[in-house]
Amino acid sequence: MSFREEAGGGGGGGGGDGRDLQKPFLHTGSWYKMNSRQSSVMGSTTQIMRDGSVSVLFCVLIAALGPIQFGFTCGYSSPTQQAIIKDLNLTVSEFSLFGSLSNVGAMVGAIASGQIAEYVGRKGSLMIASIPNIIGWLAISFAKDSSFLFMGRLLEGFGVGIISYVVPVYIAEISPENMRGSLGSVNQLSVTIGIMLAYLLGLFANWRVLAILGVLPCTVLIPGLFFIPESPRWLAKMGLMDDFETSLQVLRGFDTDISVEVHEIKRAVASNGKRTTISFADLKRKRYWFPLSMGIGLLVLQQLSGINGVLFYSTSIFANAGISSSSAATVGLGAIQVIATGVATWLVDKSGRRVLLIISSSLMTASLLVVSVAFYLEEVVSKDSEYFSILGIISVVGLVVMVIGFSLGLGPIPWLIMSEILPVNIKGLAGSIATMANWLVAWIITMTANLLLTWSSGGTFTIYTIVSAFTVAFTALWVPETKGRTLEEIQFSLR
Repeated sequence: MSFREEAGGGGGGGGGDGRDLQKPFLHTGSWYKMNSRQSSVMGSTTQIMRDGSVSVLFCVLIAALGPIQFGFTCGYSSPTQQAIIKDLNLTVSEFSLFGSLSNVGAMVGAIASGQIAEYVGRKGSLMIASIPNIIGWLAISFAKDSSFLFMGRLLEGFGVGIISYVVPVYIAEISPENMRGSLGSVNQLSVTIGIMLAYLLGLFANWRVLAILGVLPCTVLIPGLFFIPESPRWLAKMGLMDDFETSLQVLRGFDTDISVEVHEIKRAVASNGKRTTISFADLKRKRYWFPLSMGIGLLVLQQLSGINGVLFYSTSIFANAGISSSSAATVGLGAIQVIATGVATWLVDKSGRRVLLIISSSLMTASLLVVSVAFYLEEVVSKDSEYFSILGIISVVGLVVMVIGFSLGLGPIPWLIMSEILPVNIKGLAGSIATMANWLVAWIITMTANLLLTWSSGGTFTIYTIVSAFTVAFTALWVPETKGRTLEEIQFSLR
């Protein structure tokens, strides 16, 4: 019996039961809904897209434009600082406010992200996130004073806050279990690509042109959304059963038997109660608070490791270490981050999430300890001695190793695990809380890093070392391995 028959004909199309009001935003524009005449016009391109693995990969590549936008926003302030301050007569504190406003906007976007994703679907959420991003970049590009600059940064941050939650959730919900880790890691890989592009293009383009270039990822994402299916798990939760089965069939390939996966998703939706409204009080139940605590813990520890402080101030750190071309070195650091994240994308479905997290945080702990000791020794060694320059090189190498360690696990995997462990009926509320916690801590780290480095570089990196060591213990004790398991199996095991 097919799922459509088993569901008693209760598909998304008919019946006057109000379900037509819950049609997901943009869903009717998907390529697989085209009639035969339209399909023949598309020809061989459509046939290629209808291969299961190509379909999922194509969806991930379209969705990954969002994280590229995310990364470009993060990297934009580094190469443009001096030019913006000079052209608009800003103070350093005003530019620092400009840089931090993206985190403030992202916190607001994170709060709204879960509910938006529940009401309009994953694709509709990405459309909503794209619009303020485009407006924000245009406001920055044409800014004549700080007010437009600040408004644009807030709008960008709002869009990025939604993107940071929706994209990993969408990728996790469409991916088969044997590919979910690698495809899920594309999210963080895309962020690092966006950061590197901002660094690289910033060497050649002025800040207004660079802002115009920042519009491109979302202007490609918007039409791309019409060519990918909505998340089948979200469709099932909303009771759109015909659309759910069609979406899943497209993602797995038209010759693939999806009956087992359909049954698992149907059972999970039924046991979670797809129509039940979840409140904050419900999150106290163990079946909910345990995965939520794990997700929040990993996302908060990701930021407490100090990665944003290191990346944000990398140019000045390299300059203080005596590197003549600190901007080019920053581009090199961005490239290293992309390569290391690419390695993690390849490894995550082979070695597993938990093992990579332990290796990643252990490598970070060791490298941050070396950096801490190097900075402490610099305080007692004469600046004219050869040992001082050697210690500077050691500290820079340690920071590069720290970024590599972060990119191998602590960067991509917390977002992946968050998207895997949260049950579908609490994903909106719980995902918003976890994403907001991540952005709040990111803002705190970004705002305090410069002050802490002024107080004591050795002390600052000692704090980051302790956090990384705690991350090793947290992962070893509480984080389960999710490799090779369906989302429904993972969530059932955590009850």
